[in-house]
Amino acid sequence: MDAQRPVSATSTLKDVPFTEKDSAPMHVEEETFIINKFAEGDPENPKNWSRGKRWYLTMLSGLLFLNSTFASSAPSSIVPQLMEEFHLSSLVGILTISLFVAGYCVGPILWGPLSEVYGRRPIFIFPFFAYMMFTLGGALAKNTASVLIFRFIGGTFAAAPQTNSGAMIADIWDPETRGKAIAIFTLAPFAGPALGPIVGGFVGENVSWRWVFWVMTAFAGVCWILALLTMPETYAPVLLARQAKRKRKATDDERYYAPLDKRDTSLKSRMENILAKPFAILFSEPMLMALTLYMSFIYGCIYLLFAAYPIVFTQGHHLSPGISGLMFLAIPIGAMFGVILYVNYYNPSYERKANEIRPKLVPPEFRLNCTLVPSVLYAGTFFWFGWTSFPSISFAAPMTSGFVTGFAVELLYLGLFNYIVDAYLPVAASALAASTVVRSLFGAAFPLFAGKMYEGLKPQWASTLLGFIALLMIPIPFVLQRFGPRLRASSKYCPTEEVSPSAPLE
Repeated sequence: MDAQRPVSATSTLKDVPFTEKDSAPMHVEEETFIINKFAEGDPENPKNWSRGKRWYLTMLSGLLFLNSTFASSAPSSIVPQLMEEFHLSSLVGILTISLFVAGYCVGPILWGPLSEVYGRRPIFIFPFFAYMMFTLGGALAKNTASVLIFRFIGGTFAAAPQTNSGAMIADIWDPETRGKAIAIFTLAPFAGPALGPIVGGFVGENVSWRWVFWVMTAFAGVCWILALLTMPETYAPVLLARQAKRKRKATDDERYYAPLDKRDTSLKSRMENILAKPFAILFSEPMLMALTLYMSFIYGCIYLLFAAYPIVFTQGHHLSPGISGLMFLAIPIGAMFGVILYVNYYNPSYERKANEIRPKLVPPEFRLNCTLVPSVLYAGTFFWFGWTSFPSISFAAPMTSGFVTGFAVELLYLGLFNYIVDAYLPVAASALAASTVVRSLFGAAFPLFAGKMYEGLKPQWASTLLGFIALLMIPIPFVLQRFGPRLRASSKYCPTEEVSPSAPLE
């Protein structure tokens, strides 16, 4: 055991990896023993689990994330039925999407911190069950208010996989494999919203709109049962706290504890970390604000398409809601090709760079290599979609723009997300929490004006307007790649010294 610095005049802190064999009581009155790491080869360490088990958990967490994003968009195809049954305006009808995504603003600031106190498994199981129940409530709703309330509360609970899934991947994977796991995992935010209108369209045009909610409930139920039966705890501090508890019981010595046992969980401390800290970082960091603005614009435009596609394909090309929903498939297919490129080119390139400069760390700006060309492609897709959306032109032309959109957005997200983590490593959880809340606000707001904008300006000029905004954002990754080191040097949150890539985030 390696002695650490004294914690008081009569107490010495010692670092004790836990082993079941070591059960004899220790009687050193001046010492306190902290279990803050796993013993070598400890089977309880998630990073020592079999690769098959870890890949299964990666896929399961991605499926839970996909389920929540699927539910966000599935009702988009049944808005006309809701408007007819409840006598809603088009704006109130689209709230069934926006309010669910608005729940994503509240959820992350709850579930992220709670998972760091109680572990990943409870924050998968309990919120997901509540989300399933409120989705069931939507299927049984008798009036407008209940539909909208159930959607907002359901979205709040459905946000749990969004904060928890990425954290689980970090728990179980070593840094070398983590990039690949995250690249595959990030398909969920694109596949879910794209599948939602397809299922909702085909179900809604043949049976009652309520069956869309029944399908969402059934899908959520299957995912919840899988999580309940096969999802273990993966958060190391919680696992170490369990080991410390067993150690205290085995030795009858109360001086053994884990870091989580001594964490300040007072209401004031939690509120400071949940509400104040993320936004204090965001609003004091121009670099983080620029990255958040870009990612939020991209995210908002994904949800904006749920209002734009029906105008172009259902009204313009006279396709059925189900067939119009199929147009969204191009987006996740394009994203899949983006993942393939990242896994086979950009990630190996990063690994080679890491080996070249070891023991130094790769500068965060290297992460932006995969965003430079996609930033230009992404802006171009708006002009492509808009000016090929005339009814006289084949629907295949605007549909194909979705492939390039998905490809570009996937690479942009991977580059910008990883840059935030690398640049703000000591406070990455707070930086990402603030970014997630702002991004969700954009996702909730964009559908509210999308329909009016596309009907008023027509798809051609509405898309052109968005394209020009995307053009204005192209310089962001280029400027950060060129001047990022200087900006980070002047930041009080970016590390100025080498930080281990495996160091805990906050």
